[in-house]
Amino acid sequence: MRPGSGTYLRGTASEMLPQTLSWGILIGERSTAELLELRSGLEIYVARLAAARITDDRVEVLERHLNRMRANVDDDLRAFVKADLAWHHELASIAGNSTLVGLLQVVQSLLRVWVDRAVHGADDARTALTEHEAVFDALRAHDPDAAASAMASHMSTASERLSRTADA
Repeated sequence: MRPGSGTYLRGTASEMLPQTLSWGILIGERSTAELLELRSGLEIYVARLAAARITDDRVEVLERHLNRMRANVDDDLRAFVKADLAWHHELASIAGNSTLVGLLQVVQSLLRVWVDRAVHGADDARTALTEHEAVFDALRAHDPDAAASAMASHMSTASERLSRTADA
């Protein structure tokens, strides 16, 4: 703070963006439905970018998260959700756009309370796993259109599950 001059913040814009946006969204009291729409659009774009930019070593990292999801699909839903979130974070990182990653992190953190409760049973987990596998196959094939399409399908059912959870 400088008297007569103003208040200045240190840090890069990318460090400040998630916090600033989260405050703005909270103050504006955006609805869950709007956040779900935003998340869907961001995730679809992330999948498109990632399919064009993914390397073999990043394919392996995504596959490890997918294998953790497979291992827990019937037995440990908490571990399944944790692997699911890690998969999405890795995918965003692969997209290679730090501003996009920051926006997605804000939206995901605001939806976090519902995300943790959105997978109610093995059937929901199996559906999500099948959808992740379709996205993964498109990523591995470096097919941006197929990755975006598969992610759109996943986001549709995931948003539906989250909406049911938020309304409950």
